[in-house]
Amino acid sequence: MKSAGFGLKVLAGVFVAALTLGFAAPAAAQDRYAAYVMDARTNEVLLEDQANEARYPASLTKMMTLYMLFEALERGDITMDTRLTASRNASRQPPSRLGLRRGDTITVDQAIRALVVQSANDVATMVGERLGGSEARFAANMTARARELGMTESRFANASGLPDTRHRTTAHDMAVLAQALWRDFPEHYHYFQTPSFAWRRGSGRNHNHLLGQVEGVDGIKTGYTRASGFNLATMAERNGHRVIVVVLGGETAAARDAQVAYLVEGAYQEYARRQDPNAAQFAGLRTRRLDVQLAPGVLTAAAPARPLPPSSPYDTYQGMVVETLSPVRAPLDQPVGQGDEADQSTEEE
Repeated sequence: MKSAGFGLKVLAGVFVAALTLGFAAPAAAQDRYAAYVMDARTNEVLLEDQANEARYPASLTKMMTLYMLFEALERGDITMDTRLTASRNASRQPPSRLGLRRGDTITVDQAIRALVVQSANDVATMVGERLGGSEARFAANMTARARELGMTESRFANASGLPDTRHRTTAHDMAVLAQALWRDFPEHYHYFQTPSFAWRRGSGRNHNHLLGQVEGVDGIKTGYTRASGFNLATMAERNGHRVIVVVLGGETAAARDAQVAYLVEGAYQEYARRQDPNAAQFAGLRTRRLDVQLAPGVLTAAAPARPLPPSSPYDTYQGMVVETLSPVRAPLDQPVGQGDEADQSTEEE
């Protein structure tokens, strides 16, 4: 299923990663946007837009943390009932977090759900420290394993995605990672569909707003820092086609969600066009970027059908209405800074 001799490869890979200085820095004062659409089964690339440019992954990092955790489960190093203990370092991680105190414990199963739903930074640190001995060593292992998976432009500095100028990825690499999680761990992929997670007296809901709203969408992960913008890697399944869509650098969560929904629908329109040359093509799929302001809760199957403004790039499909409150504005190309260390949040509400 996965590469053989993982233990030896990781040790070698850690050494190589420690010596490698050839990563390009994520763009400063440049366009944060990047997108990649591919068929998960055939590897066909349906769209790429700045897909190999360095970007900050934010909490998409936790997909790699989970990949490492799933491998540890498969090797038998841990079980779902294994308890992880919060260190002093873990308890001091900024939001998003569960608020664990030093000495608190959670099971691996709870940790997975907390990472997927709550995007808990304290839990990510706990996983890194348990599997790597230290979060820094775990991050080096993450980078080495990512290289083996084909994520050649990714480098991880921590297990959470909290701001660090050394931390980087590309839209292409995040698509490769999403594919690997689905392909290598079908028994665990269902976690990415978890709608909510309750912990002690509180609970949170999954930040992937497209789950249950866009037909076929069944994962995977969102992320946000001020340096990265709003990120989302998601997957959808329809009519035998599994599509991976990655969008990085959205100006708002709503704009990102709109862009991803547009690209998901556009991919399936392309498949339909191939089967029926007379089918209408989803115009502008390869070039259009959206920056729209969506009403709260507008991505809902229960939304009443209303005429869309002429400037809207959307159609009504599968009973879901996506409506704009303002015309499509400029592309997502506003200048931004990089690595804002004052920003201690990786996840939007």
